[in-house]
Amino acid sequence: MLAGRLSRKTWLIGGAAVAVVAIVLTVVLVTRDDPEPRARQYTAATACLLTPAAGVTDRDAVPVWDGMQKASLATHGKVRYLAVIGDQTPANAATYLATLALGNCNLILAAGPAPAAAVDANAAAYPKLRFVVVGAAKDQANVTALTNPAAVTGLVTDALKAAA
Repeated sequence: MLAGRLSRKTWLIGGAAVAVVAIVLTVVLVTRDDPEPRARQYTAATACLLTPAAGVTDRDAVPVWDGMQKASLATHGKVRYLAVIGDQTPANAATYLATLALGNCNLILAAGPAPAAAVDANAAAYPKLRFVVVGAAKDQANVTALTNPAAVTGLVTDALKAAA
């Protein structure tokens, strides 16, 4: 009998302790300050990169993508890339360029021979867009040739700030 009573008493004490802990946890969780949201709030501005098939790991694209990411951190503008899959020709790259041009990009950067040639051949068809070609580019009003990839961060930062 004594063992049965101790068992009930133990259960009652244990249950009371659990209830107290639950009440304390509820009070702590309800009254604490909410932390800052972890999700990054982006602006409407977007910079896009057209790359060869290797994407952002392509040797021509690596410094450009790095600069774009730094610009995104500074401005909260969005950055994205699109790799030219298949034949690395200006004609094939032009279809990918059109995707970016129609996809709400405020600035389109091109790294690599085929993407750069596609911009040279098609930038005039998108006079309201701004293009940056890493390397040499045909002289056009909406195309900037960038020979120093280290300058990408500043250029993209300025463009994203202007578009926001």
